[in-house]
Amino acid sequence: MSSSYLQNKPSYCTVSFIVLLPLTLLSLTFLLPFSTYLSNPLAVAAGASDWAGGTPATTVDDVARTASPAAAADNGGATQRRRRPELSILVGVHTTARKHSRRHLIRMAYALQQQQRTAAARVDVRFVLCARPMAPELRAFVALEARAHGDVLLLDCAESADRGKTYAYFASLPAMLSSSGAGAGAGAGTYDYVMKVDDDTFLLLDALVEALRAAPREDAYCGVGLPFHDRAFPPFMLGMGYLLSWDLVQWIATSDMVRREAIGPEDVTTGKWLNMGNKAKNRVNIFPRMYDYKGPKPEDFLENTVGVHQLKEDIRWAHTLEHFNLTRLEPSSKLHNF
Repeated sequence: MSSSYLQNKPSYCTVSFIVLLPLTLLSLTFLLPFSTYLSNPLAVAAGASDWAGGTPATTVDDVARTASPAAAADNGGATQRRRRPELSILVGVHTTARKHSRRHLIRMAYALQQQQRTAAARVDVRFVLCARPMAPELRAFVALEARAHGDVLLLDCAESADRGKTYAYFASLPAMLSSSGAGAGAGAGTYDYVMKVDDDTFLLLDALVEALRAAPREDAYCGVGLPFHDRAFPPFMLGMGYLLSWDLVQWIATSDMVRREAIGPEDVTTGKWLNMGNKAKNRVNIFPRMYDYKGPKPEDFLENTVGVHQLKEDIRWAHTLEHFNLTRLEPSSKLHNF
C-alpha cells in the first residue's frame, strides 16, 4: 500500500492548487468588490435591507412611483408605507476598522430601538471608516461586514479624527447619496440632517427625533455647544455628536475654504468652517441632554437624555443599556431561568 501511495501521490503543485484555490476564491469574493465599495459605499447600503428595520431602503423614486391614487390602489397601500418621512436623519458613527465587537454592540442597540419606532421619522445609522491605513485582514473583515449589513461607509481618507476624516465624511456625502439614491429627504438622495457621532456615544433615537422635530431644517447646526454658558450661539458643538442641515453639508462639499481648513481638532474645526463662512445662523444647543457618563446609578442619567458619551469600556455600555431598558428580557422568554 505504501509503494502504491508513493507511486500515485499527488504532486506538490497539485496539493498547493487544491489548498490555495478556496482561499483565492474567498479573497476574490470579498476583496474585488472592495474598490467598488470604496468609490460608492452608499450604493451598497441602498441595495441592502435596512438592518435597523428589516425593510428595503425607500428612495425618492419609490415615492414618485406611488404618488397617484391609481398607483396606490395598484400597490395595495404601498403609498402609505413609502410616504416620505416628516424628518430624516443620517447618523454617521465614526469608528475604526479594528472595532468589530463595538460596531456589533452599537448595531444591536440601535436595531432594538428601530423595532419600536414609528415610521414618522427615518433615522439611518451608518459606520464611518477610513481606508488608510488598513491591514489586509481588516480590509477583508470590513468588506465582509459591509456586504452582510450594508451599513458601513468606507471613505478614501486617513484614519485620524484630526487629519480630515470629518471633512471627508461631510464632503463625500452629496455625491455618494445622489448617485446611490439612498437618501430620504426633499431632493434625490438627501436627508434633513446629517450627524457625526463618536463610537463611544449612545443615542436614544426617539429623543433625538423629538429634539429636532421643531428645529430649523436649513442653515442649522445642532449639538452640545461649548462654552456651555453661550447657550444661544455657541462657537462650536462638541464632537460627542452634532448635526448639520443638508444645505450645510452641500456647502462643505463645494467650499475651497473648508477644504483648505480640513485639518485640526474635528469639532473645533467644524465650528471654525461655519464661523468663517458666516454659516449656521440657526444653532440648536441641546445641552445638557447629551452628556458624559457619570456612573451606574439611576440618578446619573437624565430623564430627557438624548445621548450619553464616554462609553469607552464595555461595563459603561452595560450600565447605560440596562438603565434605558434595552437589555430587559420579556417575561415569557424561554432564554432565562431565574
